[in-house]
Amino acid sequence: MRIVMMGTGTFAEPTFEALIAARENVVGLVTQPDRDTGRKGGSTRQTGKGMAAIAEDAAVPVIQPESINTPDGLAALKALAPDLLVVAAYGQILKPEVLAVPPLGAINVHASLLPKFRGASPVAAAILANEHVTGVTIIRITPGLDAGDMLAKESLEIHPDETTGELEARLAVIGARLALDTVQRLKAGPVTGEPQDESAVSRAPKLKKEQGLLDWSRPASEIARVVRAMQPWPTAYTFFHRPGKEPMRVIISKVRKLGVIEGLPPEPSAAGLILAFEPPRIVVQAHSGSSSIEVLELQPAGKKKMTAEEFLRGYPVQDGYRFGPEKLD
Repeated sequence: MRIVMMGTGTFAEPTFEALIAARENVVGLVTQPDRDTGRKGGSTRQTGKGMAAIAEDAAVPVIQPESINTPDGLAALKALAPDLLVVAAYGQILKPEVLAVPPLGAINVHASLLPKFRGASPVAAAILANEHVTGVTIIRITPGLDAGDMLAKESLEIHPDETTGELEARLAVIGARLALDTVQRLKAGPVTGEPQDESAVSRAPKLKKEQGLLDWSRPASEIARVVRAMQPWPTAYTFFHRPGKEPMRVIISKVRKLGVIEGLPPEPSAAGLILAFEPPRIVVQAHSGSSSIEVLELQPAGKKKMTAEEFLRGYPVQDGYRFGPEKLD
């Protein structure tokens, strides 16, 4: 069986490596163009070893079209003459013309328990939704977004303080094992999948940078989930407000939710107020006084990531200083 791997970033790498290690007949890799920070093209996914580097080490031909759905991309794929496409976090929707190239079609390694969280950011969506369990589903790719029959599925418990990047790394290992097993089953003969329950579908669209802006008027538990879900991209952020100075953008990378602090002002306008600022702690009011957040790690614009204690040494806080949107009401 001639296999073409399609994927980009750290979630795809274990699957690609597993196929190579198992000596499957991987005849090509399709991956997105290398990221160019000055252009909109290319991939924004996190990279480890790099898919192209893995392919080079294994002498697997690589193609990196801007879109696999263009005539040039389609021609390059046809030249590889695949029997099956194995897709993991490729980042482009495959048109019917692409899916028609391999006789056995295409399978996708999706990081959720479908039909939950169809779309580009299923791991972050699971954390944001306060799920305690997620998983990986191998599906047969159809023209509908993540709508194909399920060929394999395995669940995984989400750790309480786990970020999207950390959870995705664990899911990637499961996905690699399930993908390899599915490939071997397909080699042995036809595989029947289980249809998805359309009544249980939920969506996980691609994350946007503005989703990382923290709303301190929300409950502390929700703010903590946003911080975890936005790591490693697009990151959670806020603005540091000091009288007489311009608001400073600050990335918030690690927090801990706290309970109610007696004596907090109940007004919604107090959300984001920095309540405690004696080293080594920064405590911020959330949700109109019903809860609070301890900021553990943060990164001022143009600076390196630092602990709360390091931040307070460089940016002393006084009564009335606060975090919030760039423009306060």
